[in-house]
Amino acid sequence: MDRKGIVVKVNELLDTYCNECLLKAHFRKEHGKRKAHRFCIEKCTVGEQLKQFGEQLK
Repeated sequence: MDRKGIVVKVNELLDTYCNECLLKAHFRKEHGKRKAHRFCIEKCTVGEQLKQFGEQLK
């Protein structure tokens, strides 16, 4: 997959799952932005996919 295709996939994932994520909103409200971000990166399946796409962009 080329760079443009990866960026399109990342945007689709963010728009579909992340923008209105209730877990992210909950963690952000209760524990702050850093905790919410850590959750997304370490435990969320969508975050794992985003990391894989990021590795492909390097």
